[in-house]
Amino acid sequence: MNVNPAAKRILCFGDSNTWGYIPGTDHQRYPSDIRWPGMMQSLLGNGYEIIEEGLNSRGIENGDDRPEKGGRSAVEYIVPCLDSHDPLDCIIVFLGSNELKSRLNLLPREVGESLRRLLLLIASRSSQGGRSKPHIVVVVPPVIDEETEYCRMLDKYMGAHDKSLALKTIFKSIAEEVGVGVIDMQDELKTGDDGVHLLPESHRCLAERLANELKETLKT
Repeated sequence: MNVNPAAKRILCFGDSNTWGYIPGTDHQRYPSDIRWPGMMQSLLGNGYEIIEEGLNSRGIENGDDRPEKGGRSAVEYIVPCLDSHDPLDCIIVFLGSNELKSRLNLLPREVGESLRRLLLLIASRSSQGGRSKPHIVVVVPPVIDEETEYCRMLDKYMGAHDKSLALKTIFKSIAEEVGVGVIDMQDELKTGDDGVHLLPESHRCLAERLANELKETLKT
C-alpha cells in the first residue's frame, strides 16, 4: 500500500499474465519486481499507487466452469472490485487469452463483444466518492503459440494462434468505439515455452510502455 494520499491510483485488472505466471511451471509466480504491475510501481514512484488484480484463468465474461476455478468472470466481479478499490484514477484491462481456449469455442468477434460489455460496465460505474470517472486502458493480449506442448495438451488452445492475432484489430476497434485507451504491443509481448505466459522481458516492456502512457494521460 502506498500511504501517499495524493498518489494516483491505478488498478491493473487481468488474468495469469497480470498475476505473473511463470511459463512452463506448475503455477509458479514471478516475484513482484518482475511482474509488470510491480515494475510500473518502481518506474512511477511514490506519486502513484499500483493495485494488482491478476487472477489465473480469469475470463472476460465466461469465466471458468471447472469446480476449482470459481469467481473467474470479470463481468461478475468487476463492480465489487471497483467499489473495493475506489477511488481510482485509471483502470488497465489486460484480458482475452483465456477466451481462446478451445473448449469455449468462441469466435474472435464474440470475445470482442464480451470486452465491449465489460468496458461499458466499467465506464458506467461512477466513483462512490463523486470523483470523475477513471481513465481506462485496454491492453491487446499476446499472440498464442498453439504448437507448444502446453497448448497441444488435450487440444487446450487449438486454433488460438489465429484467433489471438484477430483480437488485435477487434480490441482496438472496440476501444475506439467505447472511447477508452488501447495499448497494442502484440509484436513485443513474447511468451515463454508454454506459448501463453509472458517472459520477464515482456513484463518489463509492458511496464515501461504503460508507465509512459500514464505519466502523459494522468498528468495534472
